[in-house]
Amino acid sequence: MDKYVAYVSSYTGENDWGIRIYDADVNEGRLTERDHISITNSSYLTISHNGRFIYSITDMGVESFRIVKDGNLEEINMASINGMRGCYISTDYTDSYLFVAGYHDGKITVLKLNEDGSIGQITDEIFHKGIGSIAERNFRPHVSCVKMTRDNHYLCACDLGLDHVKIYRFNPVTGKLKLADVVRCDLESAPRYIKFRKDGKFCYIIHELSNTIEVYSYEEENDNPVFTRIQRVPTINSYHAGDSAACAMKLSNDNKFLFCSNAGDNSVGAFSIDEETGMLEKRFVLPISGDYPKDIAVFPDSKHLVSLNHETDTMTFFNVDLDNNTLIMNGPEVGVTKGNGIVIMKVNE
Repeated sequence: MDKYVAYVSSYTGENDWGIRIYDADVNEGRLTERDHISITNSSYLTISHNGRFIYSITDMGVESFRIVKDGNLEEINMASINGMRGCYISTDYTDSYLFVAGYHDGKITVLKLNEDGSIGQITDEIFHKGIGSIAERNFRPHVSCVKMTRDNHYLCACDLGLDHVKIYRFNPVTGKLKLADVVRCDLESAPRYIKFRKDGKFCYIIHELSNTIEVYSYEEENDNPVFTRIQRVPTINSYHAGDSAACAMKLSNDNKFLFCSNAGDNSVGAFSIDEETGMLEKRFVLPISGDYPKDIAVFPDSKHLVSLNHETDTMTFFNVDLDNNTLIMNGPEVGVTKGNGIVIMKVNE
């Protein structure tokens, strides 16, 4: 039987357990804590595409871990990003470079990765410049996500302060970035995350302030990126009355469904994805019994979901019925202090 584990990143307080390791019961849709890792204020973590390493944000920069038997972690090394603590981290599709998004200083940092998973030297640093429109929130650059296109040609950097997604041509030899295009989002929409479908033909951008997801087609023409917006859907129900901010966005393992979460509304939305057009169809938007669902994870069978609720310091669990478009609570909540990110992966025993 396949074995799965979950890794949860969190801010640290009385202890320094910034990453917690859970055994994941896919059939029951539950997580059981097994171990914890000492790391300060893990605001985000990512798994390498080869499934061998985990990279995490920490106060001192970024830290790497080797995934060993049963999903346990062994620390490899730590590296500085020469800036303020990051908010998002990802690798290119060859696991040769690490990208870090800087919310506080509007910076993108590129670092070389070695074959043993260790983090090497910085190869590029880019500060976004400009002025947004809302003094309280997005009046200056805030890089919230950095993600490669599936062909590994371009780095997409969401800047929710400038309402832009900047597209950088990536040189895999030098590790350098060069601006190739800008996807200009609606004013005061605040693009937070971007996700690409596995075939690379479509991407999804979730907007924090406008509470929307936009669907774009992507292709490369004459060695240039072409992004075309084809759809916009709301992340909340039309009858929602209060303030809300779109948060997480995850694709199911089979790429047939997209899930998102909303703070304020404190809900999770599910959408089916049309295989041919990439467009979304709403299935449901329902409450998650917690405050500020900063991240969510969909179990591999798409029949269960866990919401990581940052303000109530909890994880809440649900059975997902996509045939009847329902979300039903699955057992008691589990305590997690100031959770930031969660990933579930298959591991070798």
